[in-house]
Amino acid sequence: MREPVVSDLLRSKVERSGPAGERWLTELAGRVRECERAWDFTAEAALPGGSEAYVVRGRRGTGEEAVLKLAPPGGRFADELRTLTAARGRGYVAVLASDPDGGAALLEALGPSLDERAAASGQREAGRARWVIEVLCATLRRAWQPPPADAVPSADRKAAELLALIEQLWQELDRPCPERVVARARTYARRRAEAWDPGRAVVVHGDPHPGNALAVRTPRSGAEPGHVFVDPDGFVGDPAYDLGVVLRDGCGELALAPDPVGTVRSPCLGAAAATGVAADAVWEWAYTERVSTGLYLLALGEEEWGRGFLHTAELLSE
Repeated sequence: MREPVVSDLLRSKVERSGPAGERWLTELAGRVRECERAWDFTAEAALPGGSEAYVVRGRRGTGEEAVLKLAPPGGRFADELRTLTAARGRGYVAVLASDPDGGAALLEALGPSLDERAAASGQREAGRARWVIEVLCATLRRAWQPPPADAVPSADRKAAELLALIEQLWQELDRPCPERVVARARTYARRRAEAWDPGRAVVVHGDPHPGNALAVRTPRSGAEPGHVFVDPDGFVGDPAYDLGVVLRDGCGELALAPDPVGTVRSPCLGAAAATGVAADAVWEWAYTERVSTGLYLLALGEEEWGRGFLHTAELLSE
């Protein structure tokens, strides 16, 4: 294989991390060769994108396809690998070999993302959206893991993080949406924090959007919905939070809907029924995520994308 070529986005992120990041880039080719020798693996072609890690497809000596993932220092790869290893392929990509200290893992080769499959399905938008939500919910039910007893926080950290982010960015961006939108997100985040129940906590994925759900090549145990998740944040939280992430998207359809609230409420009820989670909790997380995501995208300079989230949040607050 040729020398590794990392994406511009990954290179930019790594270079900003200072000498450790520069060293990782310099030593990347050597790390690939080390993993090839250790795991009887031959790297063939880097996968496109890769904003958080260098990912390359190849084959093991048995002929089995696999994917090598090498993460730069300073990220959350340790949490990701811990979650994947504990799952043992249930709801998640299977780990074939790993080097936690070296930021490396050899993973099961997977097919296209749920996002890609939905786009190619030929279904109408509403039917496509229902199918995607059903698959994500079914996959989450397999992916959620009981947390270690000593790892359950005394409060919902995600609610506090989102509340702080919303308050900060709304002011820094010169209040880019009506105050009632932020007020409702504030109320929902506080309500989720107050409702924290350690007994219902699970290890959540954290970002279970359809681009992070990939098709398995062949049917297997733990992947009965036909897809498994990759790239988990892997923190202890409310399972309803993951469902809120699932339902925060679909801005284009929602903006055109004659009944925006009903358009979100229906899949919210369906997701809650499919997973045994309270529908109100899903609704509140989804709204809070919609607002925080819109503000975050604006802060990154993604004007049109961010405005779409904030506009639909405004429609849902009327």
